[in-house]
Amino acid sequence: MFDVLVYLFENYFDAGNCPDPATLTRKLAMAGFDNEEITLALDWLSEFSHHETEGYLARLAESDSIRCFTKEETEIIDTEGRGFIFFLEQAGIINSLQRELLIDRVIRMDGDTSSVEKIKLVVLFDLWIQNQVADNSTIEKLFVVSDSHQQH
Repeated sequence: MFDVLVYLFENYFDAGNCPDPATLTRKLAMAGFDNEEITLALDWLSEFSHHETEGYLARLAESDSIRCFTKEETEIIDTEGRGFIFFLEQAGIINSLQRELLIDRVIRMDGDTSSVEKIKLVVLFDLWIQNQVADNSTIEKLFVVSDSHQQH
């Protein structure tokens, strides 16, 4: 699924929007992705774009609480990934509600890709869907700063 999402981002990010699901399914199949991968990615993306926040308290967006990860979360999101989430929150890129949604979305992704790469992809999709990426400099700032932060 991760590879499908990367493909979508690389091929449709600059265009500003994705084709309808039927067209996208055909294009992904022609690109060599199998039906199961395509279905998983499109389902994940469909859930993602609805920004389902029920189950989360509205006031969580304004919370400044410290987040403790569950055992399941630490098995999926490694130390580097949890540090990156903390960095995103401390830098004001995401708030507490967005953090919870981010963690939920990363947990739902499959594949052998590192949690930091999954987190970056989820953040990019979130910014893209919310039209918060005015230009590529936003992306560069986010990931150049975060990569230098991760190296220290």
